[in-house]
Amino acid sequence: MFGLNPWSHHTMHPPITHGFRELPALENQKCFACSPINSSGLQMRFHTDSDRLVSWVTVPEHMCGWRHLAHGGIIAAILDEVMSWAAIYLMQRVILTRSMSIEFRKPVSIGTELRAEGRVYETGSPREAVMEGRLYRTEGDLLCARAEGVFALLSPKAALKLSVVDEQMLADLKPLLDPSPE
Repeated sequence: MFGLNPWSHHTMHPPITHGFRELPALENQKCFACSPINSSGLQMRFHTDSDRLVSWVTVPEHMCGWRHLAHGGIIAAILDEVMSWAAIYLMQRVILTRSMSIEFRKPVSIGTELRAEGRVYETGSPREAVMEGRLYRTEGDLLCARAEGVFALLSPKAALKLSVVDEQMLADLKPLLDPSPE
């Protein structure tokens, strides 16, 4: 999966300081990765420049694996979340992760500021998209992990029928699924 990647790991990305706007948080949800009310979670916030989504996150101590290192499952959750939000916002669909492949490149220390990026890699059909996620150590812009995920794209009606979301969740997602012009 990783061989066709146009984002070469040799490419340095300039620091992101402008041109991004913050997406609204889903205040009523309890998501481990993105809920602002889940005090045990990562409380990720997302920003976009319309081509990708970005989240700056620091893994807390209680999410360690080996001593001072972030648990690999936490890194996977960060990458899944940034790819998911990228699919929701950029494709304006409700999504479900079908599969995900991760390449862990460098260890991630607890308490280190990270930048997670997600973008659409490929769309093969109206029902499925391949997303790409990358996790960088902010200091030095060092690529620590990258992932590709296959996501099911659902209409709001299909997501309700499959019980993926309820009416409240759809109401919370409305600004992302049908953004009004700025």
